[in-house]
Amino acid sequence: MTTPWIDKLRELLRTHARIAIVTITGVRGHAPQAIGAKMLVTDEGSFGTVGGGNLEQSAITEARQMLERRERSPRSITVRLAGEKGEWGAQCCGGEVSLFLEPVTREAPQVAIFGMGHVGRALAQVLSLLPLDLFLVDSRPEMLHPSRLPALDSAANVHCCPGLIPEKWISSLSPGACVVILTHDHAEDLAILEAALARTDLGYIGLIGSEAKRAHFRKRIREAGFGEDAWSRITTPIGLPGIGDKSPAAIAIATAAQLLSLLSSPTPDVAESEGLPDP
Repeated sequence: MTTPWIDKLRELLRTHARIAIVTITGVRGHAPQAIGAKMLVTDEGSFGTVGGGNLEQSAITEARQMLERRERSPRSITVRLAGEKGEWGAQCCGGEVSLFLEPVTREAPQVAIFGMGHVGRALAQVLSLLPLDLFLVDSRPEMLHPSRLPALDSAANVHCCPGLIPEKWISSLSPGACVVILTHDHAEDLAILEAALARTDLGYIGLIGSEAKRAHFRKRIREAGFGEDAWSRITTPIGLPGIGDKSPAAIAIATAAQLLSLLSSPTPDVAESEGLPDP
């Protein structure tokens, strides 16, 4: 029989949420919870309790800072409950609590599709079948309206990212993320491509286009100060070679197949992960 926090952890992992586990590891004097009490913290909520009040809010704030900085190493903090007023109120239990904060690093692979035209929509539909973080980016808000998007499978965690400066979303991606560039505007494509090349930790940078577009962009990338090593990181044209069909669906399937070899394995069931007991 599992404990409630393990069941909740399984549920959160299925949604690809970023999570930190907070555990009381030491108590001196009096405290509202005993050693071993646990709390799960995400970007948007928490589950369980380590004692409420200033103690708990301090732990939540520290845990969310870890998630925001994408820290991978756990660490300990100590919170005194000696009666003095903390940032979130006073607790006069008279004790001292040691907390162990452990980020869960099983993040889903990330794919960002820039441009939700015919190919972008088809690619989003195919990739939504996979357990990944899927970013749909377009400078035209109407292209991301729910009525226009295809039926997306619930396996993916989909983020709609509008904005007149689509390249800004590049900085939000995790290391190893895959970027597919296929907007309606070649100037927009170029701005996104330059932002992607400015990072050296992306797993894939794909650019749709003809041989003429490829030659033009190669020249523009050189003019922007990027060398041949940067150009070699770009996949253009996109998709598995040898596919003669140029329909949006065929390009989407060929590109999804190409990405599959680069994406990390889907998050395993939590019951199979180290440190968690079977039900």
